[in-house]
Amino acid sequence: MKRSMTREKIFEELRLRLHDTVPEAELWYKSEIIVQINELKEKRNALILGHNYMEPVLYQSVPDFVGDSLELSRQAAQTDKDIIVFCGVRFMAETAKILSPQKTVLVPSAKAGCSLADGITAQDVRWLRKKYPGAPVVAYVNTTAEVKAEADICCTSANASAIVQSLLSETIIFVPDEYMARNIAAETGKHVVLASLHPADEGETQLDVQLVGWHARCEVHEKFTVADLHAIRKQFPDVVIAAHPECSPEVIAEVDFSGSTTAMIRYVENTTAPRYLLLTECSMADNIVAANPGKEMLRLCSVRCPHMNEITLEDTLESLLRTRYVVDVPEPVRSRAYEAVRRMLTIEPAPPSDRSLSVEKPPSSSHSR
Repeated sequence: MKRSMTREKIFEELRLRLHDTVPEAELWYKSEIIVQINELKEKRNALILGHNYMEPVLYQSVPDFVGDSLELSRQAAQTDKDIIVFCGVRFMAETAKILSPQKTVLVPSAKAGCSLADGITAQDVRWLRKKYPGAPVVAYVNTTAEVKAEADICCTSANASAIVQSLLSETIIFVPDEYMARNIAAETGKHVVLASLHPADEGETQLDVQLVGWHARCEVHEKFTVADLHAIRKQFPDVVIAAHPECSPEVIAEVDFSGSTTAMIRYVENTTAPRYLLLTECSMADNIVAANPGKEMLRLCSVRCPHMNEITLEDTLESLLRTRYVVDVPEPVRSRAYEAVRRMLTIEPAPPSDRSLSVEKPPSSSHSR
């Protein structure tokens, strides 16, 4: 959306895109906030990045770039702006700061955390290294800067499998997402063990340990169940279901497609089906419908990320007005984390046909593509 647009033009564009999602009264009110944000972006030489999970009005208006964490990490590394406002959770803003230490990086809400990032500490990673000496550590980008600093390389959901397969090691440590580790193991044919600070809890033989996971999950994606899918398919037998790889392996085995948020968006854009259901943060479905009005999307929207939901247009405006909340990553944590993130950015995600966590399953007779 152009920064020079008037409130009336912004309202009309949003109304055309979001008339089935957001009441016009809300769009009119928020259009004025968007005008103010756009003016401040020019004045302060700022760049706004918007994750795919942002609420629809924000997502469709003020970000200069939108996408998943890998795409936004690349944009953060390439911008020449003085200020980066990251409309996403804190670990994403930390990644931007890791890549651009000379820039001011802001996150609009101090409450925008992450259950996965909170699920592991730098001390935990050091413990894993001691238990599995010599094993390289892959840290999912949904981690704190301190955890990234302890890793050899980072990954996102888009390139996790490609990165694991690129490492020439008999044993690889993958943290913190338990489900993603298990999904990567299924994808790559590796034997996975979930490590525990209490060895009796591991419940797996320590022989032939190829992939070491950790006991942490996304509080959104872990809520989707196979029972949900069976109930939905019974009511809508022609639905096509796509899931994020942070869902459980049992759920992934039941869906038609699994991939990163960007991969799911492209999948919906490039396939034809009577209706779709996305097993991920529910705002993303609203954003896809706004961009693809001909697509019919089912909702399983009792699941909303409470942390992503903290990011609002009002907070984004206040962030630019007051230069809040500043994200800082101290040295030498930043420089060590930088190396892990830099290595991640050199490895491209494998295409869906390579079956690397972005796998389209053969359609059943009841599914139209």
